[in-house]
Amino acid sequence: MTEQWVALEPGTDPSERVRALRRAHDRFTAAGTVARPVRPVVAASWRRSAGAHVSPDASASVEMPEGDVGSYRAEHPLARVMPLFRELMGTFAADGEHLLAVCDAHGRLLWVEGHSRTRQAAGRMNFVPGARWSESAMGTNAPGTAVAVDRPVQVFAAEHFIRKVQPWTCAAAPVHDPRTGRLLGAIDITGGDRLAHPHSLAFDQAVARAAETQLALLAPPRTTEPALRLTALGRDEALLLTPDGHKLRLSRRHSELLVLLAGHPEGLTGDELLCFLYEDESVTPVTLRAELARLRRVLGPDVLRSRPYRLSTPVDSDLTTVERRLASGAVTAAASAYSGPLLPTSQAPAVARIRHRLADELRAALIARGDPDLLADWVHAPWGEDDLDAWRALAAIRPTPPVLSRLAALDDELRTPGPYAT
Repeated sequence: MTEQWVALEPGTDPSERVRALRRAHDRFTAAGTVARPVRPVVAASWRRSAGAHVSPDASASVEMPEGDVGSYRAEHPLARVMPLFRELMGTFAADGEHLLAVCDAHGRLLWVEGHSRTRQAAGRMNFVPGARWSESAMGTNAPGTAVAVDRPVQVFAAEHFIRKVQPWTCAAAPVHDPRTGRLLGAIDITGGDRLAHPHSLAFDQAVARAAETQLALLAPPRTTEPALRLTALGRDEALLLTPDGHKLRLSRRHSELLVLLAGHPEGLTGDELLCFLYEDESVTPVTLRAELARLRRVLGPDVLRSRPYRLSTPVDSDLTTVERRLASGAVTAAASAYSGPLLPTSQAPAVARIRHRLADELRAALIARGDPDLLADWVHAPWGEDDLDAWRALAAIRPTPPVLSRLAALDDELRTPGPYAT
């Protein structure tokens, strides 16, 4: 086969190919071996699916209720090109009894639109907004595989890893942020065997490229008033982006002050800031006032107000982004925005409390979600490599030798008394 990303070559009998693929799928699920005519991209996806312990009889999980999906996708970058998707693919989907679907970079469906009867049929296998269709959850499927390999791909009939999905055929193409190259998600067309044609994959890819072009032409989203943007996760010294585009690297103390003031838009008194910032009770108000005076010179005289101390300009931050997404149940999006502990070397009591609370809430959400990819990302990050509970949760759903080995090592460390143990 000359093009492994296209499901059927011209002249191929679809019915015969379906029968051959079903035999190959049965052989793979029984013995783990891949037989012809399975394409290399599908064979690799089957192996990843099996490695993630996906059952061929699994069902999709709806992770987010409808209300939470709405709030999550409203702030997703692909929301800005949904009118384009509908214009280019909506009529094609409705007239052809297909579905137009859009997923995020983690394979979660954000929009599923198209022919009403087809949508009802897809709903019976939870191909609905808020459901996770990543390879690690649902095995080989076009949107999940497209984001996994970052390539346009078709998945035809019994190429799907999960049996209840095998009556369907789909084609998906990834969409990237044109400025950063970051994967945003994928645009998918799902329906019957008629989609197993090179033109459907080319069409899907053309729509994805058109979306990237439009994103490049669109101005950044406008806000009702200028805001400061603070980046403080995973950094000892925060970065501040001003409305005019300047980046300021803040000192550690100024980073702590901005985190606290941003979290208290109503303002804080000098006594409250002293308590929040300093473990040493002997620190005087004069020291604090000097720090605030220096911060005022950095920010400008009209930004930092006093009596009480407060910011006159709204501040958004990566901290609030994670908090907001956790509150809405968007655990995957929260994990993607979490680049590390808040000001990790800060000794300020209030900052330390926020740091531990955020990490604990995200960690608990990841364990409750039970997604092996998200848990693997957590435990392989510097802040999660010794997290015994997270390793146990990962081992329960992905008991690979490296995972079990690391879990055993952590258990041994906990059982081994230290040099000063009595």
